[in-house]
Amino acid sequence: MPQEKPHIGGQAVIEGVMMRHHSKVAIAVRQPEGSIGVHEKTFLSFSERYRLFKLPILRGIAAFAEALVLGLNAISFSAGEALAEDEAELKGWELPLTMVVSLAAGIALFILLPTYLMMFLRRAVEYPILLNLGEGFLRLFIFLSYVFLISRWQEVGRVFQYHGAEHKAIACFEAGKPLNVANARPFSTLHRRCGTNFLLIVMVLSIILFSFFGWPGLWQRILTRLMLLPLVAGLAYEVIRLVAAKDNWLTGIISLPGLWLQHLTTQRPADEQLEVAVAALKAVLPAETEA
Repeated sequence: MPQEKPHIGGQAVIEGVMMRHHSKVAIAVRQPEGSIGVHEKTFLSFSERYRLFKLPILRGIAAFAEALVLGLNAISFSAGEALAEDEAELKGWELPLTMVVSLAAGIALFILLPTYLMMFLRRAVEYPILLNLGEGFLRLFIFLSYVFLISRWQEVGRVFQYHGAEHKAIACFEAGKPLNVANARPFSTLHRRCGTNFLLIVMVLSIILFSFFGWPGLWQRILTRLMLLPLVAGLAYEVIRLVAAKDNWLTGIISLPGLWLQHLTTQRPADEQLEVAVAALKAVLPAETEA
């Protein structure tokens, strides 16, 4: 039987791509003079250190936290490489502060704002479940609007091109083709295991889960949603694993909205961007599996 291909995780960064496979992480960045700089490091995940985080749901919570840390580190590093300025890389207390501020902004926009706005419909809507569903769909609308607006921003468009390059390189590898630009070019910029799919599934699951907790006061609602957020992330991770492992009509339906949304979060890359994605992917693969 053919050997199963390993699952690769990735993320677009500033003028580059981060790839991750098990404990190996590589960030490839197109530098100002045109060369590709590749930075490799080892990252031991919670699941590799503690058996508890191999369990369903918990492994998703750990993976979500790790993705945040690795993603911010990668963006910080790529900014320094792409801009050729050492000061651009976050160091010391700056990285945790940036992560806290980013999380706070996300929570304010996608958690606090929707539940606060629904207060104004409290008298018009009698049933708590309808208020919760209304809040959920408002949250989804804010999320989709946010994605649409940032996709119109030229600088973000460059990152979305690298996002497409990341997907093409991974798809090329998963198809068993030798890793190079020519082979990666024909593949789609859409991928089932994309973080865009994960975020959309988080939004949908939160609509379902939050609807079971009534409509208490504002601060109780906020606290409930914050406490349930890790659980929602863990459940979304399990859905993504299922979609990646099984290819049938059900997983096709589940993944379809996320694939549609990727038409906004990915763009067709140039060959120079594909070259960067291929370099990052090759750096995390054992030499015998690169082809």
